[in-house]
Amino acid sequence: MKEFLMGIGINIGLAVSGFFGSLLLVGQQKEQNIREQIVSIIGGTMSANYLTPIAIDTLNLSSESLHFGVAFVIGFGGLKVVEYLYNKWFNKIK
Repeated sequence: MKEFLMGIGINIGLAVSGFFGSLLLVGQQKEQNIREQIVSIIGGTMSANYLTPIAIDTLNLSSESLHFGVAFVIGFGGLKVVEYLYNKWFNKIK
């Protein structure tokens, strides 16, 4: 199972760290309905999974324990992190 997940680009450790970060965020957002909460959890988890390696390389972090902390923070930031990075990087291309 681990090989399959890694094959499709899912790092279990980073995804779990992001998942817990996104749960913390959802717990603070009382005004969201269940659909919005689920989207926030999935978005935060996947953001952490796919953006943490980019953040790690950009920040030159070598300690694996730091990787999980970064994934947690990105999971907590969720889709806001994606929006920020999109605006920062892709607006330069236009």
